[in-house]
Amino acid sequence: MFDSLSDRLGSIFDGLKRRGSLKESDVSAAMREVRIALLEADVALPVVKDFIKHVQKRAVGAEVLKSVTPGQQVIKIVNDELVAMLGSDTSTINIIGVPPTAILMVGLQGSGKTTTTAKIAKRLTEKDKKNVLMASLDVRRPAAQEQLKILGEQIGVKTLPIIQGQMPVDIANRAMNAARLQGIDVVLLDTAGRLHLDQALMAELIAVRDATKPIETLLVADSLTGQDAVNVAKEFDAQIGITGVALTRMDGDGRGGAALSMRAVTGKPIKLAGTGEKLDALEDFHPERVASRILGMGDVVSLVEKAAETIDQEDAEKMAKKMAKGEFDLNDLSTQLQQMSKMGGMKSILGMLPGMGKLKGAMGSSGMDDKMFKRQEAIISSMTPKERLKPKMINASRKKRIAAGAGMGVPEVNKLLKMHMQMAKMMKKMGKMGKGGRMPQMPGMPGMGGPGGMPGMGGGMPPGFDKLLK
Repeated sequence: MFDSLSDRLGSIFDGLKRRGSLKESDVSAAMREVRIALLEADVALPVVKDFIKHVQKRAVGAEVLKSVTPGQQVIKIVNDELVAMLGSDTSTINIIGVPPTAILMVGLQGSGKTTTTAKIAKRLTEKDKKNVLMASLDVRRPAAQEQLKILGEQIGVKTLPIIQGQMPVDIANRAMNAARLQGIDVVLLDTAGRLHLDQALMAELIAVRDATKPIETLLVADSLTGQDAVNVAKEFDAQIGITGVALTRMDGDGRGGAALSMRAVTGKPIKLAGTGEKLDALEDFHPERVASRILGMGDVVSLVEKAAETIDQEDAEKMAKKMAKGEFDLNDLSTQLQQMSKMGGMKSILGMLPGMGKLKGAMGSSGMDDKMFKRQEAIISSMTPKERLKPKMINASRKKRIAAGAGMGVPEVNKLLKMHMQMAKMMKKMGKMGKGGRMPQMPGMPGMGGPGGMPGMGGGMPPGFDKLLK
């Protein structure tokens, strides 16, 4: 998300930081570039105009132009204004009320309403310990109700039994009545969408809204649709009255203009961001963290939270003990690869680390991506337990057998073994440093010197990592 915008802004601000002092004309020239970058990223024109006006007003003041680090001051102002544009405070889903509380999911067809409904249900069940019922009110799209039923079975959440021929308002009333009888806390109502806004859709949604009195009406919008998503948000808010936005496919949009425009145009908070196809790929939308990612400052807080959620503490402690002894075998490498996958993969992790944006590009062009790590996992899986514990015993004939088992060539096996050898050396050094008290161990934190870290990146860039990228 925001990759192209982040790259553009990064190059603009690099130019400002290289100058010892700034003139008003320098700031104006930079703001013209920022304006173009935002427009190319699909940010709505009125939003861009307001943003540039606010930044320029603060950036040409005496406190910036005469400061010791004027370039950094301008970046801070841009960061503050980005946060203000995105909504300043984090806003979470409201489920406080007399149960059963209803959450109405609205949006156009294909925006990801049904999947987002299931993601929210999973989240409320697992994190908030709520008893949830999902009901599909979509009687138009073929198999829409069956799709929600299947998703419910996958995540262990109840769905309202399907009665053919029943109309949306009747289904909604039946869902609320069933929830009262079954002691349900939250009812998620997945409504029908259209390929475009029409009065029939709005009339149906208004009838459902009036019948169920939802505590939340969430607009599900596809972040890839750019300006259209902003126009849709305005219409839904004007006619139905939305309480917040859930943006889908945030992992796939290099521009991100919809996210930047949505809050400013509707005045309603972006509450959730879908970051992948998996049913647990749903995050709270934190404006200050998103602004930091856009400006290449990383998002270490989210990285720590993600690590805490996905990494088993017991495994981390075992790894810490092994590291202290300078031990690191191929089982440990496999564990780290799996942990990276759970945390969203290499690109997701690098996007949260400060100053790592350019490395993401280098990885992409070199072919060093998450698919490569899956291939490495396949190679390790083709080894015997003894070979994983003692990689030095893997000779030429064993390499051929392992390569054949993984469906790859021997050079791939050699690359993996070389990478493991470099990491094992580094882990040994880190273990010694940890004993000397010179480097704190942070279990489960990639890039921070602890177990569960990113392969090849624990405690900094490993020797020869730059060569691996070539």
